[in-house]
Amino acid sequence: MRIDRIKTLCFFLALATAAFPALQAQEKIYQSNIFSPQLYVAGNPYSYPIIKLNSSDQLELHFDDMDADVKMYYYTFELRNADWSKSILYPFDYIKGFSNARITTYRQSSIALTRYTHYQAVLPDKNCYPSRSGNYLLKVFLNGDTTKLAFTKRILVVDNKVSMTGEVQQPFNAQRYNTDQKLRIIVQTDSRINTLSPQDLTVTVVQNYSWPTALHLNRPTIFRGNYFEYSDESYTAMPAGKEWRWVDMRSLRLMGDRMVRLETGRDKTDIYLKPDGERQQQLYVYYRDLNGKYVIETLENINPLWQADYAYVHFSFFPPGNKPYEGKSIYVYGELTNYETNDDSKMVFNPEKGAYEKTLFLKQGFYNYTYLTIPDKAQTGQKFSFENTEGNYWGTENTYMILVYYRPFGARADELIGYTNISSLFQQSRQ
Repeated sequence: MRIDRIKTLCFFLALATAAFPALQAQEKIYQSNIFSPQLYVAGNPYSYPIIKLNSSDQLELHFDDMDADVKMYYYTFELRNADWSKSILYPFDYIKGFSNARITTYRQSSIALTRYTHYQAVLPDKNCYPSRSGNYLLKVFLNGDTTKLAFTKRILVVDNKVSMTGEVQQPFNAQRYNTDQKLRIIVQTDSRINTLSPQDLTVTVVQNYSWPTALHLNRPTIFRGNYFEYSDESYTAMPAGKEWRWVDMRSLRLMGDRMVRLETGRDKTDIYLKPDGERQQQLYVYYRDLNGKYVIETLENINPLWQADYAYVHFSFFPPGNKPYEGKSIYVYGELTNYETNDDSKMVFNPEKGAYEKTLFLKQGFYNYTYLTIPDKAQTGQKFSFENTEGNYWGTENTYMILVYYRPFGARADELIGYTNISSLFQQSRQ
């Protein structure tokens, strides 16, 4: 009888896990002393952490510990499904070597007013690496105890078994014609892929590295043998937004073009940015941006990893009529806030100034950001909107990651069998 109860409990826990995959899959900072966590392809801080299975590809991991002491940090990989829900496989099914590895490279800051310890690692380590393709959550934790999480980051491990092309088009729908971008995606599998149903493949589309707004497509518009086409704009169209706002704080000695005041004290630096406002009615202007990412850099001849300083950056957003949005909250959004909409990114309305305000503690570098709104009574899973703050224009330059997942009949996990990256500006696929 007790065994039956345990089985029933496990069944309902599995249902809860499947119903709320997004809650488990967040890239999240769990410790308040952790700042500026970054993970990218080795040597390319502008890239997304994607590696090929059984290759020599490597990633760089960087983060700062503001306690400025020395701790024992470890990392491990956790396999996830295509929707980022937790896989039922055990670690020995997808990790070769040891289940975790210690981060042994660190250095305490110098020159900077802010004291911190910078940790870095090149991974995967030869003694701890993923053995199958798919989505992975990199977990960084303390003292070899996985319950003491510091932060998590996403990693993609791809085993290319398909050929892919993609392009961005203007939608036909009159309501989306001027505001959205439609994708046309063609996937052709090779002989290693035996699909019994078109739903054996799942195509995920990620706009500007923002997973909360990703599309998950499992119904091709055209399916013929090994040919899959996804072009129905009712499923493949996404709001285009506008180019990302930016703040250049690579120097804390000279004011950047978007600073109105730079205050340097004995133990801290404050940066006040030019006030922002709605761009919904503004004409679209193209300029190069990082599509939501940031890069740690300095203009001075110093090492940005452990000699760059931190500053309190003050953001302000003035809504129309200097009145708060009724029934909505506004957030600063981008990699600088870990693509999260929580109290750490939520702005507070100042009735005396008639503006929303938020202060972020950021390391020297070049940052992209945007503003978005979410209804205060939003239902679980409801997407946020750029309509009030930024507006949408179909010709905006956006980057799209297109990922193809495959789960064979009877398999227990999804494989990542295809990846490409396309730009809406150049209209061409890059693999």
